[in-house]
Amino acid sequence: MAVEIRVPAFGESVVEATVGRFLKKVGDTIKLDEDLVELETDKANVSIPSPYAGILLSIETKEGDIVSVNDLIATIGDSGDAPSTAKAPTQEKTPTENATPADAKTEPDASTPDYSAKTKPVSSESAASVVADIGSKLGVTPVAERVAAANNVNLSEIKGTGAGGKIMKDDVEAHVKSGVSSPSVASAITPAKPQVESVSTPIAPKATSTVAPAVQGSTLSAANDSRVERRPMTRRRQVIAANLKNAQNTAAMLTTFNDVDMTAIMDLRKRRNEAFEKRNGVKLGFMSFFTKAVVGALKAFPLLNAEIDGTDLLIKHYYDIGIAVGAVEGLVVPIIREADGKTFAGIEKEIGVLAGRARENKLSLSEMMGGTFTITNGGIFGSMMSTPILNYPQVGILGMHSIIQRPVAINNEVVIRPMMYLALSYDHRIVDGSEAVRFLVRVKEMVEDPETLLVEG
Repeated sequence: MAVEIRVPAFGESVVEATVGRFLKKVGDTIKLDEDLVELETDKANVSIPSPYAGILLSIETKEGDIVSVNDLIATIGDSGDAPSTAKAPTQEKTPTENATPADAKTEPDASTPDYSAKTKPVSSESAASVVADIGSKLGVTPVAERVAAANNVNLSEIKGTGAGGKIMKDDVEAHVKSGVSSPSVASAITPAKPQVESVSTPIAPKATSTVAPAVQGSTLSAANDSRVERRPMTRRRQVIAANLKNAQNTAAMLTTFNDVDMTAIMDLRKRRNEAFEKRNGVKLGFMSFFTKAVVGALKAFPLLNAEIDGTDLLIKHYYDIGIAVGAVEGLVVPIIREADGKTFAGIEKEIGVLAGRARENKLSLSEMMGGTFTITNGGIFGSMMSTPILNYPQVGILGMHSIIQRPVAINNEVVIRPMMYLALSYDHRIVDGSEAVRFLVRVKEMVEDPETLLVEG
């Protein structure tokens, strides 16, 4: 009996994924819990294990496909079931190289695209859809389709090197780099008319568009400039961009600033770090101090530890603090669970482990979901000041920055102190300015007097 393998529920806020690569081929034997396919989400790469031991009967998606929760991705059956051909390498009859619109049949044919109605010059917007249409006939990855559309490449002229003759991104790029002259997508489907100039031509001044000629000329010129590298955004980068823009569009975001004298913490670390590291196997860093300070401030100002749910406020009486970490494909935010119950050593160890897993792209979705507040440290990259963007639906994020020796007035004297700017971005829909300012002042007070962290952090 055939068993359907569907996209599992990933958890909070993750509803789509991109199919990475299948680890088995149709007809292969697969064991129970053996990894079948890799899916890429905006938060992490996830391997989907087989819930059934048997034979891989069919593959219902291909590399680069966008899939949603519960979409069918494959079927597995017993050895007696006959495997079906995977959809990924499907090859259908393709248009011949010499086919022209004049050769097109009056009635649409299932194996050959009907271009007979394309008598008008094709716009740059429709060129991409035409490439996608051709690509679906030939068997081509979505990335290869985008590269072909960007370079006006006729996919019917490219021989694919992928499984079953599938056209890959590298095939298109090799075709472009070879410099072989080939008709553009527009000319492949549009009869040439001397008096009409297609907008797919990379000469912008005569482009018939509502966009100003100078702007369109610049865009078309860059798209066809050999000095410009075109790199498709990964699925993760696309979703990160969408989430950040959603935070801007939804929250009434405001940022307040303060600075903190790091003298006390730096003196404490200098005195205690060697013994701390010897006892705990990890260095005493700044992040544990700020995590404790944030927890103490959240206890005093609980609305910074909340979120909006319709017309209700969800005020959380637990403290799962997200620590933003730079990874290869963008910022990720692993969570320190129940940070209020952890020691300085416990926080430092967990940050070290999570940061290492983030850099190796091994974080699981569960390690990045459900945070209540976020801390980001742009200072490690040299940032002096910034306005961090909310990790929506959270309503607060603290930004740390570089420690800089600056002159400050203390007891009517100018002295040089190691100072750090702090930035608190917050959702003004539920957090008033006075509350945000007092929250940040509370963080400042506890960092400048670390003894209070033992009591309030």
